[in-house]
Amino acid sequence: MTTESAGRKPGNGNESKMAANARKGVESSAEDIQDDFESLQDDVARLTQQLARLAAAKGGEAWGIAKDNLDDVMSGARSKGREMADAVGDVRDNLANAIDESLARRPYTTLGLAIAAGFIAGALWKR
Repeated sequence: MTTESAGRKPGNGNESKMAANARKGVESSAEDIQDDFESLQDDVARLTQQLARLAAAKGGEAWGIAKDNLDDVMSGARSKGREMADAVGDVRDNLANAIDESLARRPYTTLGLAIAAGFIAGALWKR
């Protein structure tokens, strides 16, 4: 036995100081872990709020993009509708001119065709 170990007795002051220091270290570590956990909870809460704001902003942005796309489609449909109306008007005008010309050149043939068209339209109408 060394003189140092001989001088130590179980339960002397050095061991209780070491135990007290260890206890303080454990308590300090537990407090540090608790503080870190609370900090982590705060960070997660802030992140959740930021994600909610981002989702709202991006949702609004997505709505704006979709609305712009819808406006483009509607504008294109209006444009195509106008083109179709113009085309129908051109066909109507051409048909009217053709009928006028046919009446001037062949009045009886035109009358016969008109009667036949009326008869067909009437037969289809009854069904």
